[in-house]
Amino acid sequence: MEVVSWLPSSKCGKGVGVSLSCWELGYVEVMAGLPSSKYGKGEGKIWLDNVHCTGKESSLAACGSNGWGVSDCKHTEDVGVVCSEKRIPGFKFDNSLINQIELGCDPTWNLQNPFPYNPAPFPLVFRPQNMNIQVEDIRIRAILATYRKRVPVTEGYVEVKDEGAWKQICDKHWTMKNSRVVCGMFGFPSERKYNTNVYKMFASRRKQHYWAYSMDCSGNEAHISSCKLGKHLTGTGKNSSCDNGMPAAQPTWAHPSRVCLLQQPLVRLKGGANTGEGRVEVLKNGEWGTVCDDNWNLLSASVVCRELGFGSAKEAITGARLGQGMGPIHLNEIDCTGFEKSVTDCKFNTESQGCNHEEDAAVRCNVPAMGFQNQLRLSGGRNPYEGRVEVLAERNGTLRWGTVCSHNWGTVEAMVVCRQLGLGFASHAFQETWYWHGDVSADDVVMSGVKCSGTEMSLSHCRHDGAHVSCPRGGGRFGAGVSCSETAPDLVLNAELVEQTAYLEDRPMFLLQCALEENCLASSAHNTSLTSGYRRLLRFSSQIHNNGQSDFRPKNGRHAWVWHDCHRHYHSMEVFTHYDLLNLNGTKVAEGHKASFCLEDTECEADVQKQYECANFGEQGITVGCWDVYRHDIDCQWIDITDVPPGDYLFQVGQTSICDTPTAPISPIRPRIYQICSSDTPTSVYKGIVFPDA
Repeated sequence: MEVVSWLPSSKCGKGVGVSLSCWELGYVEVMAGLPSSKYGKGEGKIWLDNVHCTGKESSLAACGSNGWGVSDCKHTEDVGVVCSEKRIPGFKFDNSLINQIELGCDPTWNLQNPFPYNPAPFPLVFRPQNMNIQVEDIRIRAILATYRKRVPVTEGYVEVKDEGAWKQICDKHWTMKNSRVVCGMFGFPSERKYNTNVYKMFASRRKQHYWAYSMDCSGNEAHISSCKLGKHLTGTGKNSSCDNGMPAAQPTWAHPSRVCLLQQPLVRLKGGANTGEGRVEVLKNGEWGTVCDDNWNLLSASVVCRELGFGSAKEAITGARLGQGMGPIHLNEIDCTGFEKSVTDCKFNTESQGCNHEEDAAVRCNVPAMGFQNQLRLSGGRNPYEGRVEVLAERNGTLRWGTVCSHNWGTVEAMVVCRQLGLGFASHAFQETWYWHGDVSADDVVMSGVKCSGTEMSLSHCRHDGAHVSCPRGGGRFGAGVSCSETAPDLVLNAELVEQTAYLEDRPMFLLQCALEENCLASSAHNTSLTSGYRRLLRFSSQIHNNGQSDFRPKNGRHAWVWHDCHRHYHSMEVFTHYDLLNLNGTKVAEGHKASFCLEDTECEADVQKQYECANFGEQGITVGCWDVYRHDIDCQWIDITDVPPGDYLFQVGQTSICDTPTAPISPIRPRIYQICSSDTPTSVYKGIVFPDA
């Protein structure tokens, strides 16, 4: 979790202990304190300067300082903090739910203020005048035998953990609106009715321990802590009574789209590493576009999540923190009540003046706890984000840990592993892991022949050999491994430039010798006369933007680049871009590819500094906020269509080699819809026409 700012203004906190900031926000610990406006300059007044905390304060505002608004700081000194993702258990009931907190500036921001763990509620409430009722956790406990072994739990008693003990909630004042909120928290879009007689029978068999309060939700809350407290139950001491009632039971309801998709959705998530997160894009007039983050909040984000079959929103993300999109910005100033079936049913402004893709809205949704992360682990790595992949498999009636055969192991499979463990994107896939000393007892191979499409939520969902394991090289040092990263580059093709620069050229064969050597021509070119023959080429320029969260770098270092004598240059990647021509049935009729002989920052956005330049054997890559251009007049920047008859075709461009993944199936999408190196379809398709003979 990255804390970007606090209030509509910022803070200069010289000497402040960052731990309190994270605890106040409901996170267990601080990972780093970041000075000098690492997350950008704030706006407005700087409220705090020279902040000193003892560790006993309940809020950062209670720490010593120069006084509110007394500061000699500039916004170039605005501070930031990175908190761990682990939440402090529990939360308080209050009428407000804080979605975004802003912190500010501090040239001496440091981690030198260690103090004992001071339990703070989640989410933390800053309004002491409201009633302070805190619980440690909430759960749905399966009661009926039918649901006890199901994962995820979809029906059972709603219980809260209070003073170390789980307590039921009396159903006398329980409503379907309460159920909707609880279902949303656990990753389900809606609630359903259930058989109360069965639960009454179970409740009568044993004494229940009731929580002293009821809840009063309006139904559109993203978290139960935003609900008002209901009536106080009768009873004395710690024993509350639910006269003529029983524990509130909670049945959840999965969205039909999770089973089958009957029509093309109007909203999708892009650029997210994990299921249920990403940049929000909506379909309008046959074209996908983004949403401006003006007024973007949990209510609107929850509508998006429920529309996609998830629960309520865990976080409404602003500032293109999950990557920038391209093309139009369809919606702005969205205003939802929280009960709409689709975000397109909300009030919104279709005008996007003042918005740009630096303001693209994103969301993290509550998803059902499937327990997939317990079936997999990384072992032997230098940090939790890397290691040998070990899976829990049943062998001879017992569960045991073992390795995965690395034969044909690639980045697509690694992406599934990283997603399953909640570790973000795959940066590398390893076929040898001798340098990672995993658990010796898990050296044996228990999974082989793994082949993933990239969309699976668990490695076990990929195709594999099952119980008939076959791995000639064995496990141990040859076990599959991965390296994961929380961020990734997002390479996006500028389709308009392709359309604007496309043309046909009949090029003499004697000028194509180097291209023939690098396999940039169709196979029939080998039979073309070198003196009198020619090839018909569909030529175009390509401009690849990095709209992601980290720089794109070739997988191989300079020591492993390949020298090509004919063109007299190195290839940092043998295949950087695929170019395919498809007929209207989706059958490939011609193809091309472009090697990366010079991958650099051709141009950048105004506030971004170029980092990569090919001159003098320099480092290659594309910086976030920059783009690389391959002009139409460069060798291999084409498709050889000599053997293709005139007609209408689909032109597919895919930078799938960037992720070392095979081209995914073609999506029925329109021009200018490009998403590369994300967890979903990494291919760009748009309609194009091969011109008829002159």
